Amino acid sequence: MGSNSSRIGDLPKNEYLKKLSGTESISENDPFWNQLLSFSFPAPTSSELKLLEEATISVCRSLVENNPRTGNLGALIKVFLSRTKELKLSAECQNHIFIWQTHNALFIICCLLKVFICQMSEEELQLHFTYEEKSPGNYSSDSEDLLEELLCCLMQLITDIPLLDITYEISVEAISTMVVFLSCQLFHKEVLRQSISHKYLMRGPCLPYTSKLVKTLLYNFIRQEKPPPPGAHVFPQQSDGGGLLYGLASGVATGLWTVFTLGGVGSKAAASPELSSPLANQSLLLLLVLANLTDASDAPNPYRQAIMSFKNTQDSSPFPSSIPHAFQINFNSLYTALCEQQTSDQATLLLYTLLHQNSNIRTYMLARTDMENLVLPILEILYHVEERNSHHVYMALIILLILTEDDGFNRSIHEVILKNITWYSERVLTEISLGSLLILVVIRTIQYNMTRTRDKYLHTNCLAALANMSAQFRSLHQYAAQRIISLFSLLSKKHNKVLEQATQSLRGSLSSNDVPLPDYAQDLNVIEEVIRMMLEIINSCLTNSLHHNPNLVYALLYKRDLFEQFRTHPSFQDIMQNIDLVISFFSSRLLQAGAELSVERVLEIIKQGVVALPKDRLKPLADRQVDRVLACQAFVHAASGFSQFHGLSVRNFQN
Repeated sequence: MGSNSSRIGDLPKNEYLKKLSGTESISENDPFWNQLLSFSFPAPTSSELKLLEEATISVCRSLVENNPRTGNLGALIKVFLSRTKELKLSAECQNHIFIWQTHNALFIICCLLKVFICQMSEEELQLHFTYEEKSPGNYSSDSEDLLEELLCCLMQLITDIPLLDITYEISVEAISTMVVFLSCQLFHKEVLRQSISHKYLMRGPCLPYTSKLVKTLLYNFIRQEKPPPPGAHVFPQQSDGGGLLYGLASGVATGLWTVFTLGGVGSKAAASPELSSPLANQSLLLLLVLANLTDASDAPNPYRQAIMSFKNTQDSSPFPSSIPHAFQINFNSLYTALCEQQTSDQATLLLYTLLHQNSNIRTYMLARTDMENLVLPILEILYHVEERNSHHVYMALIILLILTEDDGFNRSIHEVILKNITWYSERVLTEISLGSLLILVVIRTIQYNMTRTRDKYLHTNCLAALANMSAQFRSLHQYAAQRIISLFSLLSKKHNKVLEQATQSLRGSLSSNDVPLPDYAQDLNVIEEVIRMMLEIINSCLTNSLHHNPNLVYALLYKRDLFEQFRTHPSFQDIMQNIDLVISFFSSRLLQAGAELSVERVLEIIKQGVVALPKDRLKPLADRQVDRVLACQAFVHAASGFSQFHGLSVRNFQN
């Protein structure tokens, strides 16, 4: 490297890198560092990142071998640390050259760390931070801990350096370097609980920066600051909107995201959208990694505590003394950013984390009068399920589960009227309530799952959301009512098909005792449980809001033959009583009205009949809280680990 621009192919022969990794010790005050750090590096494309690693591997191996004698890694880090002490003043004075060289020092440190972490244990890495210019194998025995000091310095840089055009890139690199520090998890199959970097981040000098770091990362996500325009900083603007380190650490962070959500096995790779704000994206990734660090043996994760407890800037009530790392942030700005960024699975995970763990955020969001701004992006994720990876779909579903646990939400979504939903292509929806659209999308997800992924727990999650809403169904769109009955029809056909296969199998077993038979009894039990869930959802709506849903009654009457076979079925007799009563009551009124009735006339008769039907004739299911039970079961399944869901196949849902 040095004063001339470098190319990837030139790196193994670069004289400055060879000296850094060689056998000669370099003093912290040596002019060499100014020469080494005076470079500009054209950002490689994603396909070239592997070439970068291959080009620098010989340099890194040489440094690993010689650093115990030279201590050059420690010297480089000390040079960076000394420069960061003047970084804030340099930003105020617009000292471009100083900030540029400091950025380049961090660039090299991060590239080296990535290779070191890939090739050695944390204990070995920590030892490399202690080597100084002494006899081979010796290391500093004083109290200085360079690794901890570097982590604290990065946290200070992220939180204290003002975000200007000339500091944008170094802010991104500081966040990226912290992500690389935490990437040790990528090289362990089990969840790390005693990581050295975790230990430093959760206690000691780094701990006081907890709330300030979390707040800064959240505001970076909220503001979505774009990279400065060309010419606004000292090193060339990268064509892809981010520096080389951004590319390195973004790949690392994507891997960490997969590990922490446990959604990597069998998941479809997420498409990489064009990033308008590398700073916001990297801040979000680091925030999620910090929030998902395991608790220490003697203390909870402080970053998770901070995320769980922060409040709105408009909330003037004092924080309880028992809540550490608390801070305030503008909830309106955060809500707006979350609504706008749901195309990425990282933003969806942040939304889930906040809804699940921060009661202040959950209360605020449920009180919003513009919930459609949040719900519509979530529904669009589910609608395009074939284009999303599995953990993104599950996150969206669990968010719906959390929202639908609130009765106020379930009522209000039927009062929000939407027009011209362009992304819903199965049918032109010129006007529909948000509640009816939610029902349509969830049912579509169930049907997609039945024919494609065949995931048992996906059904449970979807049906739980519908069950939570069912008692508050209001003015269902005729198409939503039709789709509810159509889904029941599809399940009924599946049930009959499996029942027929079981009967044929039983006959075949009489002639051959040697052939193992499929367990059709288990298949029937699973499908009957799903059918029962659907009947409970229909029953809950009829029992609690019959007078609000003439379109559902119309759809029931139109397809009443579907329910005949379940009237005497021992598994459904109790749940069929109310449904059978509604069908019989309204069928008799239609017969009295005569034949050749128009749709409008049928709906008029239904509305009149609703008033005439005594409410006490519809009996709620005894001792069965269907919505809460289903939601609890589904949430436990979903939160217990996404890896359980991938690859699961229930034979009765196969074609």
